[in-house]
Amino acid sequence: MFKLSRLVLIVPALLLGLNVASAKDIDKDELHGKVESIKKDWQAKDDTFEATLKKAYAYAIFPEVGKGGFIIGASHGAGEVYKTGEVYKKGKLIGHTKMTQTTVGAQVGGQTYAEVILFKNKKALDRFKKARFEGSAAATAIGGKKGAAAVSKYKDGTAIMVLPIKGAMVEAAGGGQKFAFEPVGE
Repeated sequence: MFKLSRLVLIVPALLLGLNVASAKDIDKDELHGKVESIKKDWQAKDDTFEATLKKAYAYAIFPEVGKGGFIIGASHGAGEVYKTGEVYKKGKLIGHTKMTQTTVGAQVGGQTYAEVILFKNKKALDRFKKARFEGSAAATAIGGKKGAAAVSKYKDGTAIMVLPIKGAMVEAAGGGQKFAFEPVGE
């Protein structure tokens, strides 16, 4: 039993390995390049993606979230937060963010995906910025399908979309995502 418990703790760390380290230490210019690249990739797969971003009050985009698990799972990613609206046609960068997630339950595998959190209003964005926001692992839209972004549903002022990049994960686990926000210029 002791060996199994050690395995349960070690496997998620190994599966995340380099993804977690690179997300923590990522250069902001490199992060910005990855954000712009995933926006283009997402738009190419779903022509409603860009319009959906523009309709939101603000959004956070994580170009690479690494996730791994075996009974206990973990995820981590770094991203950028943008304010939208009439003044900011393409969105104005207002901060950087990091996401961590732990899950417990039936799960095995490892994957990388992109994630977008849409904020419907100022109240939802402020909750996120003050670290009073915990996202659930349940996305409201899976990217890569034509029109998927347009049907994303808001819950408590936020909607979460994911775009699978690589890997595979099977899970029936529970847990939540936690976020840290760093305003630009601070």
